[in-house]
Amino acid sequence: MNETIHIKNMVCPRCISAVSNILEQLEIPYVSIKLGEVKLVSSLNAKTKSGLSKVLQNSGFSLIDDRKSQLIEQMKTLVVDKIHHSSSELNIKWADYVSDNIHLDYKYLSALFSSVESITFEQFIINQKIERVKELIVYDELTLSEIAFRMNYSSVAYLSNQFKKLTGMTPSELKKSTNKNRKSLDEI
Repeated sequence: MNETIHIKNMVCPRCISAVSNILEQLEIPYVSIKLGEVKLVSSLNAKTKSGLSKVLQNSGFSLIDDRKSQLIEQMKTLVVDKIHHSSSELNIKWADYVSDNIHLDYKYLSALFSSVESITFEQFIINQKIERVKELIVYDELTLSEIAFRMNYSSVAYLSNQFKKLTGMTPSELKKSTNKNRKSLDEI
């Protein structure tokens, strides 16, 4: 019987690789692995689950057991995956995207997120977008107009204002700065 486990702080392809290595090291067979979620071949006994939990924690991950935490982690994973790992433009309605993927009412999910995290879900999305904008500015492959379009901002001015509000500097100042002030995805 398959079991699905949820893992916190899986935010990038390297995280998937790290968790995959941990599972192989512990000889825990799995069917599939994606950001935040692993489908196992069979259920884990308490001892194996405890051992897995310890090894995951040593690598900066953690097992998520309660349903509310799993939902919040799923929400975060959807956002991180769409903003940081998708080449498609962000011209989506987040409420529809999240509720369609998790199959629960967006108002419930948004309220749950805000009650557990110290910010609203909308602010989490903005933080992720700004972090991605920082990354794109540092790569210096796109103009600010192209970045604004890709990140679904209505204008460069709107992006610049939001960027300055969150980072304390304009995109141009970041580009000239020697300290790029970027955060890892699990810190956002």
